Amino acid sequence: MLSRRLLTSIQYNQALLRATAINPTAVFQSCIYSRARARGWHRHQSSQDGNVQQSSDSSQAAIALVNYKKYLTFPEETRSSTSPGSIPSPKGEEVVVLHGYIGSTASLSRKLLFVQLIGKDRSRSIQIVSSAKTLKDGDTSAHDTIKKLPMHTPVVVRGLLRERKQRPEQDSSEIEKIKHVEVDLLSIQPLNEFPSDIIATPDTLFGPEQRHLQLRSEAELRKALSFRSKVGLTIRSKLDGLGFVDIETPLLFKSTPEGAREFIVPTRRKGFAYALPQSPQQFKQILMGSGMPKYYQFARCFRDEDLRADRQPEFTQLDLEMSFAGAEQVMSIIEELIRSIWLQHLNVRLPKEFPRLSYEKAMSQYGSDKPDTRFNTVLSRLDYLLPGDLTAKITALQSPIIESFVLRFDSNPSNDPNIPRDFIGSFLDSPDGTPFMENPHGGPGVFVIDSQKPLQGLQALGFEAAERIEDMYRIEDGDLLILQARVNRPFSGGSTALGNLRLALHAAAVRQGYIKPPIGFAPLWITDFPLFSPTSDSEPGQGGSAGLAATHHPFTSPKTAADVDMLLLDPSKVIGDHYDLVINGIEIGGGSRRIHNAEVQALIMRDVLKMRSERLADFSHLLEVLRAGCPPHAGIALGFDRLIALMLGKSSVRDVIAFPKTGKGEDPLVKSPGPLSEAILKTYHLQNSPSAECLT
Repeated sequence: MLSRRLLTSIQYNQALLRATAINPTAVFQSCIYSRARARGWHRHQSSQDGNVQQSSDSSQAAIALVNYKKYLTFPEETRSSTSPGSIPSPKGEEVVVLHGYIGSTASLSRKLLFVQLIGKDRSRSIQIVSSAKTLKDGDTSAHDTIKKLPMHTPVVVRGLLRERKQRPEQDSSEIEKIKHVEVDLLSIQPLNEFPSDIIATPDTLFGPEQRHLQLRSEAELRKALSFRSKVGLTIRSKLDGLGFVDIETPLLFKSTPEGAREFIVPTRRKGFAYALPQSPQQFKQILMGSGMPKYYQFARCFRDEDLRADRQPEFTQLDLEMSFAGAEQVMSIIEELIRSIWLQHLNVRLPKEFPRLSYEKAMSQYGSDKPDTRFNTVLSRLDYLLPGDLTAKITALQSPIIESFVLRFDSNPSNDPNIPRDFIGSFLDSPDGTPFMENPHGGPGVFVIDSQKPLQGLQALGFEAAERIEDMYRIEDGDLLILQARVNRPFSGGSTALGNLRLALHAAAVRQGYIKPPIGFAPLWITDFPLFSPTSDSEPGQGGSAGLAATHHPFTSPKTAADVDMLLLDPSKVIGDHYDLVINGIEIGGGSRRIHNAEVQALIMRDVLKMRSERLADFSHLLEVLRAGCPPHAGIALGFDRLIALMLGKSSVRDVIAFPKTGKGEDPLVKSPGPLSEAILKTYHLQNSPSAECLT
C-alpha cells in the first residue's frame, strides 16, 4: 500500500503533468528515484536492485490508481441493446449512450472501422461505425481508442444512432445482431482492461477453474440461469396466490440423525459445533406447530454425500408444508404447480391428474422406485416357469426370484437376429456392462429370438417356458430376452440389478440409433413406501440398534390405522404415508404426512428404531413442539436444481447452477474447500490428525 506522503507526491506530479504534458511514468519514477537518493538507498548494489523493483511496483500501482479514477464515473445507458424492440429506428438525429463489451472488429482501412458492441447480457449486438473523419476539429481520439481495445473490454459508447442498410448475411453466432440500425461513434470510455494473457476466441473452451469465463462465453449457461430465475418467480407468484408464506429458516442448526451425513461448523466454544441443515424439515414442522398454516421457501440444503451428475453437496429445494392437511392436499397443490410452470415456460400441457404407482408395483414392473414410463419395457417373473438346471446355471442363489424383460429395436426392419446379438455382446464386454457381469447373484441370461433356431432360440428354457414366453411378450425375430436372478425377499432400496440393466441397455440402444429417444414428459407419483428399510454400511440411517432405518426420514407417519398396529408387531411391514414425484425417471421431490403426536414420535425413535437416549435427546425440541397441541401436517420438498435441469433437458445439475462443485466437492474457481492454518485450528479447538485420510 502506498504511503500518504507518497500519494501526495503523486498528486503533485499529476498536477504538474496536466500543466506541462510530461510523460506520467517518467515523472513518477523520477519522484521515486529522488526519494531513494535522499534516503541513501543507492549505497549498495543489492539495495539498488530491490529499490528498482519497489519503484516499478509503486509506479504500476500509481498508474492503476490513475486509470481506476477514469472508471469510477460513466453516463447511464439511454438505449438498451439487450432486449428486442429497445432500439427503434431513429426519427431524425439521436445521440445514444450504450453499455456493453467490445466484440468482433472489421477494419476496412486505417480510417474506417466496424465494431460489434455486445450488450450487457451478451444476447444481442449492435454495429458501431468508427471513422477518423470526426465531427470536431479533426479530433480522432475516439477512433484511436477503439482501435486499440481488445475484444471483451467493457465500454460506454456515445454515438449517433442511424438507420442501417440491411444486407443478407449468414450468422451462426449465438449473439443476435441488431441489423436495422447502427451507431456512428462520437466517444468511447473503457471501464476496465481485458488482459492479453487470456486467450478468449469463439472457439475457446474454458475449464471449471475459469467459471466466470465459461459463463461469459457460453450462452446456454446464461440462458439456463435466466430460465431458472423466471421459473422461480412463477413458483413464488403461484404459491403466494395460494396463501403460502415465504419464511426463511436457520442455516446454523445442530447435528441430528436424520439419515444423511452432515457438514459440521465448529465454534470457538470448545466441544460445540453447528451443523448445516440437510433440509429445513424440523423447522418447518415447528412452524406448523407455531400457527403458520402454509409455509414455503427456496431452501439451501447441505449433505455430505458421494456426488454424481444430479447431486451436489449444497443444493436448492422448494420446501413446502401445510397444517391440517394430508398427502392428497399436498399432491394436489404440487400437480397444479407443476402443470402451471410446464405450460408457462415450456408450452407443454401435462395431464390433469398424474398417474400413481405403489413402490411395490414400481419395483416389480420396472425394477426402480423412479421409473421412466415413456418406454414401456416392463419386467415379469419367470422363475416358476424355468427348469431347475437352467436356474442353477443363472445363479447360485437358493429359491431365487428370476425376472425378465424383452428389448425390441426400432431400427431393425428385417428383424435380423445378428444386430441385437452384436449389440448385447458389445455392451456386456464394455465397461458399462462390467457391473452386471460381476453381479454376485449371477450375471444376466441373454437370449436372442431367432426363428431359424429350435424354439426360436429359447431351447434352453424348455418347451413349456418357451411357449409361455412367446405368448407373454409376443416375441419376434431380433428381440432380446434378458433374465436376471435376485434374492427372494421383499424389495428394499431404490432399484434392482435388472431394473438398472433395463435402463442401461435402453440408453445404449438409443445412443447407437437402434431405439428412438423417448420424448415428452411422464409425471408419476410413487406411493406406499415401506416406512422402514434395513440399514447398511452405506446407509446407517438414524444410528439405532434395530437394524432398521427410516426409509424417508424418522418423522414420516404410518399410512393407515392397520400400519399403526404393525409398528410394534412387525415394523418391516409398515407402509408409510410417503410420496415421491417422478418425471421421466428422475426423482423430482419427495414428501409425506408427518407424525404430529409427540408420544408416537418418541415411540418410533425409542422402541422401533432403538435410538440411544442421547440421540433421542437431540430431538427434544421437536418433541416439545409436537406435545403442545401440534395439528396434523404434511409437506414436500422438490429438488429445484433437478427440476430446472429436467425442464431444459440437461444431463447434469451443474449446467443450471452458477457455481457448482465438482465430483470431488470442490470449487476450482475459488479453490474451496481450503486448508486451515494453525491459528484457525487453535481458535476453533481443532487439530490435524496425522493418521486421518483425506476423503473425497
